[in-house]
Amino acid sequence: MKKILITGGAGFIGNHVVRRFVNKYPDYEIYNLDSLTYAGNLENLTDIDKKPNYHFIKGDIADQEFIMNLFQEYQFDGVIHLAAESHVDRSIKDPMTFVHTNVLGTVHLLNAARTIWNGNWEGKKYYQISTDEVYGALGDTGSFKETTPYNPHSPYSAAKASADHFVRAYHDTYGMPTVVSNCSNNYGPYQFPEKLIPLFINNIKNNKPLPVYGKGINVRDWLYVEDHAEAIDLIFHEAKPGETYNIGGNNEWRNIDLIKKLIEIMDRKLGRPEGTSLQLITYVTDRAGHDLRYAIDPTKIKNELGWEPKVKFAEGFEKTVDWYLANEEWFNHVTSGAYVEYYKKMYEGR
Repeated sequence: MKKILITGGAGFIGNHVVRRFVNKYPDYEIYNLDSLTYAGNLENLTDIDKKPNYHFIKGDIADQEFIMNLFQEYQFDGVIHLAAESHVDRSIKDPMTFVHTNVLGTVHLLNAARTIWNGNWEGKKYYQISTDEVYGALGDTGSFKETTPYNPHSPYSAAKASADHFVRAYHDTYGMPTVVSNCSNNYGPYQFPEKLIPLFINNIKNNKPLPVYGKGINVRDWLYVEDHAEAIDLIFHEAKPGETYNIGGNNEWRNIDLIKKLIEIMDRKLGRPEGTSLQLITYVTDRAGHDLRYAIDPTKIKNELGWEPKVKFAEGFEKTVDWYLANEEWFNHVTSGAYVEYYKKMYEGR
């Protein structure tokens, strides 16, 4: 029986990974470690929280003693590390929190795994989930490959890049069986509404302004979150130690075009005349160091592991909108209290 620690399992991507592993591998013991900060929500996992192979642990990966004790107690066979501060805007205002969680937290996990596994690597794996933002920005052409040099431009991406370097260093120095993947923008159910798609779904529904950075011409590659969870499952089980895989959706959109498509869908579903919500678009001052374009080349994972995205964007986008509209209670819970104050601080008055 394998014991798998999944960090950040109450977050957006994490809950989809936890759910997949709990349901697909009933002979695994799945331990979800989450500190339940603003973006971690146990309501994301109510459908599996009574499963006998699911266990929740509340704790902070940046607490060194706690992490070491956790590994000593449970003797994990594998780590899937998703826990991270991930919002670029927050990192610009408070970079030290990102260093604390994304860098120190990762190193504490690595040290605990190295200590407990003690060179007995058979059947062990440490998997770092990273982002395409560590590569920096692209021009009008080309895409990020696994060999693209790191060139982070925000405190968030710099912290993730640092964590990735530590993971690779522990493989090269100690022989620890580590793997890394870098993914493009995820979308889908349970995403905290500081991110573009759920934020704008909520604002369109409530006739609130849609704050678009700069001219809205920044380009992102979008990946449905359940496709990402499938790729994580495959990499965890099949990838050789020391490997890196880029996970992308082959699905580039300019922000403004994505927003207009979202408006089209929302107006239709809300019974409004087509284009009614276009008037909500409000252009705001661009954020510092805003990368113009990201694009992922997923050729390696397709050729070596046989993965490619299954959900077409038109289907995934409709499913995502339908989920948020059907889960108003969830939305209301996560958009109350501290989030309301954050929203005012970040977006109002710009």
